[in-house]
Amino acid sequence: MKNILITGKNSYIGTSLENWLMREPDKYKVDTVDMKDGTWKEMDFSSYDVVFHVAGIAHIKETSDNQDLYYKVNRDLAYETAQKAKQDGVEQFIFLSSMSVYGIENGVINRDTPLKPNSAYGKSKIEAEDLINKLQDDSFTVATLRPPMVYGKGCRGNYPRLAGLALKTPVFPKVENKRSMIYVDNLSEFVKQLIDNKSGGLFFPQNAEYVNTSEMVKLIAEVHGKKILMTKLFNPLLRLLNVSTVNKVFGDLVYDMNMSEYESDYRVCGSGKSILKTEGARE
Repeated sequence: MKNILITGKNSYIGTSLENWLMREPDKYKVDTVDMKDGTWKEMDFSSYDVVFHVAGIAHIKETSDNQDLYYKVNRDLAYETAQKAKQDGVEQFIFLSSMSVYGIENGVINRDTPLKPNSAYGKSKIEAEDLINKLQDDSFTVATLRPPMVYGKGCRGNYPRLAGLALKTPVFPKVENKRSMIYVDNLSEFVKQLIDNKSGGLFFPQNAEYVNTSEMVKLIAEVHGKKILMTKLFNPLLRLLNVSTVNKVFGDLVYDMNMSEYESDYRVCGSGKSILKTEGARE
């Protein structure tokens, strides 16, 4: 029996992992804790084998007024949690970082790609990584995840925005781009395997296939019985509009697939089926 504490009560990824593990209640016991009020500091972590730290700030617009909050939550809180986990005798700490630590919007990321975060979110995550990794020793294993965009039923961020657009627009640009993404069940299975194997290190889980934005939007529309016309007429304009939003939707941004291959297969659901499951269950 593995005892797991998920920090970040009601978080999307944390809740998804809890549901995934609870399919085997004889193997896993999962608790969650709200990190917002500081009462977690009075908890005894010693009964847990693993702390999975997902608490953090994301999906809100960065401003000069909230930048300090990113560092306070995504860096300082994460480090304080890891310190407490180690002090209380927890054997494994899993930290949810982000692809944002690379600070690029277009291109292929490999193991030699430099870390150049260009947002408070990305900077706070890499600074947290650095601090937490220094705690690792023979008795305290640290696993750091840098997933690409995570999606699934009830997710937040860019995916639901695209899904909403797919249901409203009759026309959409046909582009030949590639994006790394990961379906939440694939991510949950990956974390489950980290727990089972007590693995440490830096990890880059992603779906087995890259996602094409146009194909994804078309599939979302089809699931809901909507017809959408794909056209290349807008492509010259998209190339001229070299702005962040356009790049995030229509540009190429992928992890080298070799970075995401591990001994055990964690891709329990293919990209096409995952879209069907996400949208087919949408209320």
